[in-house]
Amino acid sequence: MSQEERGRALNSSVLVLNRHYMAVRVVTARRAFILLYREAAEVIDIEDGQFCNYDFESWCELGQLRSEDARDHDDWVRAVHFDIQVPRIVRLVRFDKQYRSTLRLNRRNLFARDSHCCQYCGQSLPPSQLSLDHVVPRSKGGPTTWENVVASCVKCNTKKGGRTPQEARMDLNTKPRKPAHNPMLTLKLDNPKYESWKTFLPKGNWLMG
Repeated sequence: MSQEERGRALNSSVLVLNRHYMAVRVVTARRAFILLYREAAEVIDIEDGQFCNYDFESWCELGQLRSEDARDHDDWVRAVHFDIQVPRIVRLVRFDKQYRSTLRLNRRNLFARDSHCCQYCGQSLPPSQLSLDHVVPRSKGGPTTWENVVASCVKCNTKKGGRTPQEARMDLNTKPRKPAHNPMLTLKLDNPKYESWKTFLPKGNWLMG
């Protein structure tokens, strides 16, 4: 396993439940392993359609049995003498409260809301080739809000400049609005590796963050 693959696995997402099996937040696999090692959490895993609980030691032992028959969408981290499977869900053993937060307006969440597409030309691009555009420019008093910021490619952003779409004769593909659910989770739930999250993320109650 290369350093790049190991780093990617440690940065993959893990859903965190409180003691009452309520989803409270999403963390990196690196953070989840720390919680498991400190005995602050346990793994929730699916076997034959049933959820099973594992402490860190038993999860490591199970990983050794599974390592030769790993599924394509599983993530693994190489320890000193064996591979450890990255869990998809962990449960805090002493935390009861429901975690609450607001949906942050940042590049990652906004690009996810707009499906990584320029909202003017419709081109799908990687985050590095997208920029934030104020529909009503800040120079004209436009606020930095979900309803006034969209993803834009550099070419369209440059073409629009400090004008409104109407002034630049450019149409928006969709009207920008604050998403009802965390857009990053929306994208992840389309990925088979996070299928197990759906049990704990009922529609209409997805985490913000």
